[in-house]
Amino acid sequence: MSVPGASNTLLEAVVPYSRISMVQLLGRVPSQHCSQSMANEMALLAYNRALKLSKPGSLATSPPKRGDHRFFLSMRASDRIWETGVTLTKNLRSREEEDKVASRVLIQAMAKACQVSETLDSGLTKSEVADESETQFSEEQELEQLINGQLSCKIYPFSREAYGSDKDRKIILPGSFNPLHDGHLKLLEVAMSVCGGGYPCFEISAVNADKPPLSVAQIKDRVKQFEAVGKTVIVSNQPYFYKKAELFPGSSFVIGADTAARLVNPKYYEGSNKRMLEILGDCKRTGCTFLVGGRNVDGVFKVLEDIDIPEEISEMFISIPEEKFRMDISSTELRKNQGGVDKRKREITEEEE
Repeated sequence: MSVPGASNTLLEAVVPYSRISMVQLLGRVPSQHCSQSMANEMALLAYNRALKLSKPGSLATSPPKRGDHRFFLSMRASDRIWETGVTLTKNLRSREEEDKVASRVLIQAMAKACQVSETLDSGLTKSEVADESETQFSEEQELEQLINGQLSCKIYPFSREAYGSDKDRKIILPGSFNPLHDGHLKLLEVAMSVCGGGYPCFEISAVNADKPPLSVAQIKDRVKQFEAVGKTVIVSNQPYFYKKAELFPGSSFVIGADTAARLVNPKYYEGSNKRMLEILGDCKRTGCTFLVGGRNVDGVFKVLEDIDIPEEISEMFISIPEEKFRMDISSTELRKNQGGVDKRKREITEEEE
């Protein structure tokens, strides 16, 4: 990258350093991270990516740069963005020396954003002043960005508890939580015991496949429920499980038997059994599993064993035994019951008046 004209041959660089980064690169959980076969697979992925990025045709040339020598940095956190722009003095440094200056300014900016004191000299001259700015977003703006698809998720880490050793693995209970009730809390607790470790959290999708997206006010009201009980909740913009699997690879999703039945029903995949197996097969390769709790469906309590799961994906589905968890009430029933209570209160008030 220090050679002039390098952009004619260097297309991009990716360093899949963390486990989750590697999973997202490969689209599956590797059996071994460090091996010749893994290096070969990564090389093939890189080559296929290069075919998509490279330009066919003429030989590249490296004409002298006529404009200003500038670089720009941008760092994004959940609630703010830091921007830095620098114009370098032309012909003062070699290309490699300019890259070193840019790297030092980047380290300085990262340190400042992380509120870490640093003493690194950037190498800029007195006339080369970095133009820095910081823009902070309100919670409402963050949630608007999430609803609009700019942010993939926002995490509210209300839980301060220490959990199992496998902290990278999330145990996620998705739902609308309108309202959150004891059954939800108990179900996630039991799922943790079945898994034997991980980081438990709830997940609300701001975007629904069949309904309008939640409003910012609705999201904030539902999030408050988790703050009150000290439980971590993620607000995402992914209504489909195969997209949730891409967003949270290696996670275990806690679902009811009714949801599990829909997941393996070809009806929801344009009537194609093949398409259903392809999509759930992709979820499987990301290392995701489904912990299935019993659910009252049309007056009958259904468990995982009552569902016909295709053999190709059967190991993804893990049963939560009925003796460990059973609660028939749902958020919908609670809302109906609450509505009945409110109506009765109004009737009593009217009678008194």
